[in-house]
Amino acid sequence: MTDPVKRIAMWSGPRNISTAMMRSWENRDDTAVVDEPFYACYLTASGVEHPMQKEILADQSSLWTDVISNELQKSLENGQQIQYQKHMTHHMIGELDQKWFASLAHIFLIRHPAEVLMSYSQKRESVNALDLGFARQYELYQTAVKLGANPPILDTSDILQNPAKLLRKLCTKIGVSFDQNMLNWPAGKRDSDGVWAPHWYANVEKSTCFAPYEKKIISLTTDAQLVVDQCMPYYQTMFDKRIIA
Repeated sequence: MTDPVKRIAMWSGPRNISTAMMRSWENRDDTAVVDEPFYACYLTASGVEHPMQKEILADQSSLWTDVISNELQKSLENGQQIQYQKHMTHHMIGELDQKWFASLAHIFLIRHPAEVLMSYSQKRESVNALDLGFARQYELYQTAVKLGANPPILDTSDILQNPAKLLRKLCTKIGVSFDQNMLNWPAGKRDSDGVWAPHWYANVEKSTCFAPYEKKIISLTTDAQLVVDQCMPYYQTMFDKRIIA
């Protein structure tokens, strides 16, 4: 049976504008959003410790199959026809469920590794290349291509400089109509936000639109630069394939 819902998977690393993008899509009347549904799965499988660990593990299932069947394939309410799934690439450990992955319309959201690292370091003391998810993001992109897709890639700086034009192009690429409501949203918390929102979402809770682009002044330690250098080949390859305004 054909799934009547358009299910969109946005693949991003941390400290991107992924939550603002989620706000943008949630402001459409026809769209329901899912916030990082595999977070507990990732924490359980990897053994890493993150802020609000206990709350996340108590709030979400740690079983990949349960997340897919109960959250990512569920029917939508109120006549909604689109499900927007916000995913962190580094959450995807091990083998993918190929049938589920092939059923999605994929989008890849990228940001320069130096900017990501500078922002992420303000929230966590120790950061490595795996935490930033660039290698895994490129693997997921390659998998989507091998399955016959031509998934759009968006760079954060491009979106912030011209959100209307980039979002119009994105919607065309994935076969949905553009909605002007994607450009503005009410400030505040959302019931759909993950339980981790108090630690990560302070800025986006104050936002009502995409913030104007500001070029960052970046100063990295030697160790931080080594992490950036590990991520750059994956970022650059995807950057060269991005949607241009």
